[in-house]
Amino acid sequence: MIQTITGKRDFIESLRGKRASFLLCMSNTATANIEGITQAGIPGLLHLTPTLDAEFITIGEVRSLGSIAETPKGVPTPALITRAVHLLHPFREIELLNLGLEIAPSVEHFTLHDFGIAPSGSIEQGACIPAEEVFEKGVQFAQELSIAGDYIILGESVPAGTTTALAMALALGYDAREKFSSSFKNTPDDIKARVIDHALFHVNESDELFDILSKVGDNMVIFNAGLLLGLQNRDIPIVLAGGTQMACVLLVINRILQMMEGELDSSKIALCTTKWVAEDISSDIKGLLEMNDFSINAYYADFDFSLTDHPAPKLYDEGEAKEGVGAGGALVYALLNGITKEQITRKVESFLG
Repeated sequence: MIQTITGKRDFIESLRGKRASFLLCMSNTATANIEGITQAGIPGLLHLTPTLDAEFITIGEVRSLGSIAETPKGVPTPALITRAVHLLHPFREIELLNLGLEIAPSVEHFTLHDFGIAPSGSIEQGACIPAEEVFEKGVQFAQELSIAGDYIILGESVPAGTTTALAMALALGYDAREKFSSSFKNTPDDIKARVIDHALFHVNESDELFDILSKVGDNMVIFNAGLLLGLQNRDIPIVLAGGTQMACVLLVINRILQMMEGELDSSKIALCTTKWVAEDISSDIKGLLEMNDFSINAYYADFDFSLTDHPAPKLYDEGEAKEGVGAGGALVYALLNGITKEQITRKVESFLG
């Protein structure tokens, strides 16, 4: 079952039975190295999380480390969900976007787009991103992109990405402090607040939009803002597969449009996330989406792990992890193509042994 967060059902119903091309955007931010800020991966090796996620969803194994990324509490990466969906009803293609990785995934026969973008610094010290250049690379990629699918599902893997997304939203003037989710069940608010306060200290009143993003942003959000705006002239529906980080992409676009006095045709864009994000009492994705000057269709997959006895995926139902690696968009894609909750659950269990 697919539930509506904002907008109408028409957009998502128009995709029923269609095949999607899945794009995974991967980047590293040194913000993830701050102790206790994220649990999106293995402590000390968080920079490998996007690399391992990409390897697993494409080839079903990890080559850059001995095992798939999981948190210290044993929460497995949401890449398991996306891979399960791909095996049950394959995406037309999977393409990988290197938006600043320390180590690129070790895969062959899959398209890996490299844009010459460096990993970003920690927002505590100023992220030092060439934001306008990264944005323009997104615009250019949109114009060159060739896909075989009927539409695009755009996922992300960025450890500490919810922290940088919140910092961006606050720096751009949105009242969003209580609206962003976390990879933790109990958000490390003290650590996040300290890091974000340090980040915002670098922002000056005289800073223009891209100056702000260069100091407190991450590559994924900035690039995808350019990608979505660049796709405006192309008749390609696009699903932002993610939670509050993908909502931040839209908040950045909103500010860019205000600066340029432009408009967005949002009829070809939707956000799809998980039930764990949609029902998260510590965040408010609907509230974030409603901060934009444009309306957006948003949905979530009514999927949980109530059918499993395996302790690892049950941690999702307890509030850990929640989203990532396009899991929400993948689950919606599965439901649109007749894949059942039980099929997805059993496939995920098969990865866990």
